[in-house]
Amino acid sequence: MMPYPQQRLHKEYSNSIVWIGMSTDILINSRSYEVRLALVENGNLSEFHMQRPTEKGLMGNIYKGKVVRVLPGMQAAFVDIGLERTGFLYVDDVSFLPENLEVGCPARNASTNPRTQGIRIEDLLSEGQNIIVQVTKDPIGTKGARLTCHITLPCRNLVFIPQTDHIGVSRKIDDETLREELKKQIEEIRPEGVGFIVRTVAEHATREELEADMEFLLILWDEIIVKISHAKSPELIHEDLDITLRSVRDFFTIDVDRLIIDDEKDYKKLLGFVKTFAPQLHNKISLYTDPIPLFDAYNIEVEIAKAIEKKVWLRSGGYIIIESTEALSVIDVNTGRFVGKNNLNDTIFKTNIEAAKEIADQLRLRNIGGIIIIDFIDMESAEHREQLYETFQEAVKKDKSRINILKLSEFGLVQMTRKRSSENLYQLMCESCHYCSGEGMIKSRRTICYDIFRKLSRHTNKNHGTTVTLRVHPRIADILENEEELTLGTVEKDIGRRIIVASSKDLHIEKYEIIWQQ
Repeated sequence: MMPYPQQRLHKEYSNSIVWIGMSTDILINSRSYEVRLALVENGNLSEFHMQRPTEKGLMGNIYKGKVVRVLPGMQAAFVDIGLERTGFLYVDDVSFLPENLEVGCPARNASTNPRTQGIRIEDLLSEGQNIIVQVTKDPIGTKGARLTCHITLPCRNLVFIPQTDHIGVSRKIDDETLREELKKQIEEIRPEGVGFIVRTVAEHATREELEADMEFLLILWDEIIVKISHAKSPELIHEDLDITLRSVRDFFTIDVDRLIIDDEKDYKKLLGFVKTFAPQLHNKISLYTDPIPLFDAYNIEVEIAKAIEKKVWLRSGGYIIIESTEALSVIDVNTGRFVGKNNLNDTIFKTNIEAAKEIADQLRLRNIGGIIIIDFIDMESAEHREQLYETFQEAVKKDKSRINILKLSEFGLVQMTRKRSSENLYQLMCESCHYCSGEGMIKSRRTICYDIFRKLSRHTNKNHGTTVTLRVHPRIADILENEEELTLGTVEKDIGRRIIVASSKDLHIEKYEIIWQQ
């Protein structure tokens, strides 16, 4: 966590002094090689996103692809969209745009969910077939992109769903009167036969803003239709906004007090974007020009470094450990240095409650998705378990990702899922250790010494000579010449040769060379 020290004076914008207190800010550090976005809520780093030109995300992009393989056993297909790895398309996500699709016409498909109708993937797709798809999940690890044929186009206030005739409203708008009013407005202004979803940020939008968004989306869809008709396969049809413009579309809600960016070119680009889609935000966007780097001034660099560590300390002195595998993530809660004041049950309960809030923050910050298992400290009280569950449910409400949480088990385990649409922060910023190949552990020094001894003993009768030289890492040389000195002498007697230990800094600690002198 990163509280601002003593409500410190931060920066000066437009000749007015700005104090950093209980606020929500979007900070964008933009460079040619990398753009980083930090969402800071009340002085705490809540979300972190980054985009590199060499590793640009694909989510939201629309492609004209070609089916390369149909898998009846999995009811799915691999689709070539022009990337290194083919995309993956489930039968539930298959639909087709009308063959006679024209500009200005609805793109509705009469079919519904193929699986509920008993239609199989092999009845719908065949190898070599062209198909229009959109990326719903970026490639993660060894897996290709997840694809769908159900196209959606987001704008600031609305999401256009050209293949449906449906009006939806974000679940986070819980005022039923407002929900109905928004539905009524969309019904009055939308073209016949197309669908829209009203986004959470539209809660305070005017009718004119909704109309402007709708007009933009309809024009964009017509442009996509034209591109589809002329595109070859595989080919990119539509590319989603970059992270700078997405900051306004996806993160700049009514709760955000300001957006600060440190690149003048992107600053002007942002101003042009909000002038069209959200003119009321114009005065909330500032250009950062101080010599101290933006992320250093807000202490973001330190928080990013902490966000890829496995151990997260709690204020009480307890801590959580976060471990991720390809299949799931495991979070373990420990009391650590926290010993409490009254009794053990109270100490455990307070640690679990604090951990629940921190875990919710860490899942969001690190963008951890998929299956998640949380091992809270076991509690005897059923009332305490219920309070912990309710606390955790409340803590994850700030998270925009879809979350499903099961009740605490008697062992204190929580099983949950969080929608995974892109790589988590650890995957984005780290790579497998070239020492341990991602195992997280290497052989101990003593184990390596004993490996050497065994190998020396196996070669006793195979060579002549009086000496053998061991080229080893300096840490292995140290243990051979000190702690294992007696054992080394015994091995010398067994093989009938003098052993010379040569320290070599250029060797990996697990690697060594045995050089037999003739």
